[in-house]
Amino acid sequence: MDDNEQNLELLEAFLEEVGGTVRTATDGLAALAEVARHPPDLILLDVMMPRMSGFQCCSKLKADPKSKNIPVIMVTALNEESDREHAADCGADAFISKPLNKAELLERVRRFLPNVKR
Repeated sequence: MDDNEQNLELLEAFLEEVGGTVRTATDGLAALAEVARHPPDLILLDVMMPRMSGFQCCSKLKADPKSKNIPVIMVTALNEESDREHAADCGADAFISKPLNKAELLERVRRFLPNVKR
């Protein structure tokens, strides 16, 4: 979930390598609605989104019994240690800083989804 169309396209292009279906949302509220409709195996979540931050969205996802066990990887331009701590406090399972490194992203995805294409 990211509010920047170019970032979404880049993520989709990187994730083609592992296969599966990629669904997107451009703000935190839309992300919550999409997860409720079609629970995914993994969530990539930007921190700075309109209407609801990624931190808030992650907290809500982890508080909901239906989505609390879905791994969340925070993907953000923020890279201070306090941002990483805030992500962990919200329940994020991993944190990746932008600009995205394809190898790092795929390694994290494969860690949480061991059955995807190698």
